Amino acid sequence: MAPLMLLDSASLYYRAFYGVPDTMTAPDGTPVNAVRGLLDMIARLVRARHPARLIACMDADWRPAFRVALIPGYKAHRANPDGSEEAPAALTAQIPVIEEVLAAAGVAMAAAPGYEADDVIGTLAARADGPVEVVTGDRDLFQLVDDARQVRVIYTARGLSKLDVVDEAWVTAKYGIPGRSYASYAVLRGDPSDGLPGVAGVGDKTAAALVRAIGEVDDMIAALDKGHGGFPAGSRAKLAASRDYLEAAVPVVRVASDAPVPEADGVLPVTPADPAALARLDARWDLGSSLGRMSAALAARPA
Repeated sequence: MAPLMLLDSASLYYRAFYGVPDTMTAPDGTPVNAVRGLLDMIARLVRARHPARLIACMDADWRPAFRVALIPGYKAHRANPDGSEEAPAALTAQIPVIEEVLAAAGVAMAAAPGYEADDVIGTLAARADGPVEVVTGDRDLFQLVDDARQVRVIYTARGLSKLDVVDEAWVTAKYGIPGRSYASYAVLRGDPSDGLPGVAGVGDKTAAALVRAIGEVDDMIAALDKGHGGFPAGSRAKLAASRDYLEAAVPVVRVASDAPVPEADGVLPVTPADPAALARLDARWDLGSSLGRMSAALAARPA
């Protein structure tokens, strides 16, 4: 059965922006490297992975209030004074173009007010009744990997020519933890890029040892309360000192599975949803061969 492909769109267009030269411009000189790079990525992914359906998942809120309420420093270092995300102006200007092009091409998009794209992906994966492939360069989404439900991550960190297909065995081999325990591992270790401090004194090795010995973070908190043993040497005191952080961080790190995401079937468009609009966008932004490659890939049926 061909999978549902869920794109972590921001992860991909950021990679395109930094990976494609900014000399790729529209006729008026405006950079379109992120737009054309993303279209080429979609074409390559569809041809390589043969999805039956595809949904581009978007951030409606890059820094949701429910996460900031629990950990005020969540992504704070990446916020502008007006609350928007700090990003290159040349990229920010291309995001509306990306959305217009995908809509005119007939590529399904999904978002949910007050939630990040990760939560949209988690919700659509939870709803799926068949195999799912999540395309991202973000390790946080490793928590969604589930062999029983055929949910895998197509990890783009090494580029589209060296995609890693992440299943539970891959997570275990990489991090030394059970394949579905990445969220707890991430809570313990922390993530400076998201403003998550982690447990002081707990690095990768101790985090993995804790998960192997005790289980999930909730199990660790319960074991602390009950005075259970079995903690790796020196780790009990560190966890006890970080109890408030642990309780707050679990719902911050955990990807939502019940966000209010509108239904979207994501069937690959054989023809554009709005050919006239797509032609105007092509003329305005000179999308050329990139648009042609994506359109051809989407029109081909999965093997």
